[in-house]
Amino acid sequence: MSGCRAAVGSEATGLDYRRSTISDPRINERIRVPEVRLVGPNGEQVGIVRIEDALRLAAEADLDLVEVAPAAKPPVAKLMDFGKFKYEAAVKARESRKNQANTVLKEVRFRLKIDTHDYETKVGRARKFLTAGDKVKAIIQFRGREQQRPELGVRLLEKFATDVEDLGAVESRPRQDGRNMVMVVGPLRTKAEARAEARKNAAPQRERSGGGSRRDQAAREARARAEERAAADAKPVSNSVGDAFPAEFKKMAQQAPKQEAPKPAAPAKDSPKKAAPKASSTQQAKPAAKAPAKESAPRPAAKPKPMAAPPKPAAPKGGASAPKPGPRRA
Repeated sequence: MSGCRAAVGSEATGLDYRRSTISDPRINERIRVPEVRLVGPNGEQVGIVRIEDALRLAAEADLDLVEVAPAAKPPVAKLMDFGKFKYEAAVKARESRKNQANTVLKEVRFRLKIDTHDYETKVGRARKFLTAGDKVKAIIQFRGREQQRPELGVRLLEKFATDVEDLGAVESRPRQDGRNMVMVVGPLRTKAEARAEARKNAAPQRERSGGGSRRDQAAREARARAEERAAADAKPVSNSVGDAFPAEFKKMAQQAPKQEAPKPAAPAKDSPKKAAPKASSTQQAKPAAKAPAKESAPRPAAKPKPMAAPPKPAAPKGGASAPKPGPRRA
């Protein structure tokens, strides 16, 4: 069993080696020929040299010896950076796949008794497809007795081909297909050319808008608004009352003649000042005596207030007068 596994492992290793040699060119020690036609890294022709000398030159230049034309006699080998070569080849393959465009067959269906407005709508759609580089398959559907008048369908398809002849050419003439009549119109330009022209037409619009994505454009607009606000804030602020006046008053004030301010009078000549009389030395020595402060007299005590008179008795009710006192006895 171990021998079978070893055999299977060796076969798998050989398959992997074959796959790598088939997909990638042979490089360095994998080149099993006695001599090669050597090409320098810049494309210069070195000539036919032995494989040992070619490997030595590749090691001195810190490059790889890559077999670019194995079918030639002798094989052609070039000095290059194999990693960079593979990367550039992958980029080219990716770009070719990106630019590769498959033509799509679009369908436009008509009725034999189609209205004029509907017909113009169908033609406009077909022109859009042809502009994008796609083929258009025009189909006319027959119903009932309309199948007995195929010439009407041919006439309608020919009119359709005439309306789109500036964008496409007829690839398949009108032919009967059961209850339908079919005609194929192909575009005058390939889809890759149509895409290239669309990108070219869209470039000026992107330049006018500043280029970049929508996020970049929004950031650019926000930055412009911030700069405008900063410029407005940088202006000097004036709090004068004249700023509140209307523009007409300001103009009138500017046009009015300016009155000259009166000149200040010339100062009079200084007159000789009279000397003030000096006080005598005795007066300076004796300071004025201060008057003694008057002693405050004691205030008299407050008199007591008289007692209030007792209230008078109230008169009896009923209007009876009080009894008069009788005569006094001796």
